[in-house]
This record gives sequence, C-alpha cells and structure tokens, in this order.
Amino acid sequence: MTNPQHLADALEGEGVLPPQWAKAVRAVDRGLFIPDRTRELDRHSAPQAWLDAVYSDTPVVIQWDDGRPGGHGFPTSSSSKPSVMLETLALADVRPGDRVYELGTGTGYNAALLSEQCGDEQVTTAEQDEGLYLRARRHLRLAGYRPHAFHGDGLLGRPQRAPFDKVIGTCTLRTLGRHLLAQTADGGRIVTPYGESFHSYSFLVLDVADGEGLGRFTGNPAFMWARQQRGRMAAIADVYHREQGDTGTTRINPYDLARDADAEFYLSRKVPGAWPQLVHGGEEAPAEATYWLLADDEKSWATVEYVDGRDEFETEQYGPRRLWDEVASAVREFDQYGRPARERFGLTATPEGEFVWLDEPANRITS
Repeated sequence: MTNPQHLADALEGEGVLPPQWAKAVRAVDRGLFIPDRTRELDRHSAPQAWLDAVYSDTPVVIQWDDGRPGGHGFPTSSSSKPSVMLETLALADVRPGDRVYELGTGTGYNAALLSEQCGDEQVTTAEQDEGLYLRARRHLRLAGYRPHAFHGDGLLGRPQRAPFDKVIGTCTLRTLGRHLLAQTADGGRIVTPYGESFHSYSFLVLDVADGEGLGRFTGNPAFMWARQQRGRMAAIADVYHREQGDTGTTRINPYDLARDADAEFYLSRKVPGAWPQLVHGGEEAPAEATYWLLADDEKSWATVEYVDGRDEFETEQYGPRRLWDEVASAVREFDQYGRPARERFGLTATPEGEFVWLDEPANRITS
C-alpha cells in the first residue's frame, strides 16, 4: 500500500468507506501528514513498514507525554484509525458546503478531508498544542489546503466564525461546555468522543435546536483526551505509596465490571474521575488479580483482591474519596435499573449544563 488510492481500496474492501467520502479519501494523501519518524516507524530505515502503516486502516501515534521527555510514555496525539475518522464524519452527516468546526487539528489529515469535502473557507480547526498546530498548518498548506486553523483552547470555539452546521471532536470530552453548544447552528449537529474515566469509548451524537442539544451514545471509539479535561496521567506507583487503607469485603466480582462495557459506562457517569485498572497476578499467581481504582486527586485509591473460585473478595480504600463505596453503590443502582445497555442512555445539553438520562430525558440519572 503506497498511496491514497490503496488506502481507499483497503477501506472499501473492509466495508468502512462511506460512499460520500470516497472521493475525498482518494484525493488527500495521508502520507503528507504523518512524520517520517515516530517511536515505531522510520520512513528511511524501514520504508515499507512506514508505507504499510500510513496507507492502511492503522492509527499512528505521533506524540507522547505532550512532547516532553522523561514521561510515562502516555500517547498524546495521533493520526486516528481512518475508519474511525470516517465513522465520525458519517455520524456528523457532513455535507458539501457545511460550515464545520473541528476540535483538535492533530496531524491535519482530518481537516484536509473536511476541506476537500466542504471547501477551505467552510472549515475551522483548533489545536491547543502549539508545536502540533504549526506542523499541521504547514502540512495542510503543502497538501494544498488552507482551512481556518488556529492555536488555542478549542473548547471555547471560534465565535467570529460561528455559527457552525457541524461541530466535530477528535478527542474525548468529559463535558461539552456552553461555548460549542452556543456556536452550533439551529438544526446543526455535534459529534464527539465522550466519556469519563471508567469508560470513554462512546460517540455522543447531539442534535441542536433552540439552543439545546439532545442526543444519544453510540460506537466504540478510542480517542485521546482533550487536554483541558484529561485528568490523571499517573501510574499506580504515583498514587499508591504503601499507605494503610480501610479494609472490607465485597461480593462484586471485579472481572464482571472489567468485562461489562455497559456497567463501566454507567459507573463512568456515577463515579467520575476514577480510573480502573485490572492487574493480573502473572505466572506467579495466575488465579489472582488486583482491581485498582485511582482518583484524579492522586490521593485516593482502592483495591479489590480477586482470587479465582471465591465469591467474596477483600477490599481496601484510602484517601478523601471512598472509591470502592462509590462503585458498590453505583453497581447496586445499575442492577436496580435492570443493567440497561449503553444505547438506552442519552444526554441533554443546555446553556446551564448537561445531564444524562435513561430512555427519555425526564428520567435523569445525573443532575
């Protein structure tokens, strides 16, 4: 695979190329937006591996730890999987001539697709990272596109360019905020990855009318966080310092939580700012695992010690938040609702705030 035609053919063969985007994918060369060298790819020493990654349905990470050396190795910017990018664009129902706002320019490839489809003047794209912004703008121009790209807080929108028919997020949001809602045209649509620490793998598709947004959750995207809302970027060792917490027991099997995306989605709405991590015992203890919860405050943590064959498990929790108590309470609520699937939940956004509901807006589960 060595050019945009090959990428389009591959996506078409997988059945993930929306017909309305086929022309744009064939016109925009993704290779112009991918660095010659990343941690995993080197165009000069391994040219075929670089080509195979760029012209296939493969995400390519281009930045770690916000570009700062000595971090934990958290990926912080990428060229997303083309099929997921196209899924976002299809959900937004972007049409030629639409005025589009993109939150998160990244490499610039998605902005180029939008410019090809809608026209340069119709596209506004925001990037908070100055280095990424400068690189993306340069590559957009080399590729022949000149959307309105700017460096700044994308969550504030671009009021002088509003209203927008479509607002598209290329990073995961915990909350939409009032600015993007206010700058979306009546009859417009907002599509963004949306979630919380427990579960961030949803698209929010929000239709806007009379200054309010109403929509539901769908898909299974994996995007990086909007930096303004990212929260914790820490390893277990950064939070846990061998403190002695309060002990107890639970009959909730942590594997049941880790394997149930619907339960994790519900927990994400009820236990915000808590990150789950299931650490297996490995070869030394293959029948054991520790289920960790780490809070954004980097002061609170909880553990559940899983042992295969048991139906009761030891718990420990420490810090100002009683994380396991919060989770256990939310699990009981989830069971009382009949363990509803994520697709039954929706969100209403108003200038005053947002709330999640089950089945219909009158049945709020968050305030």
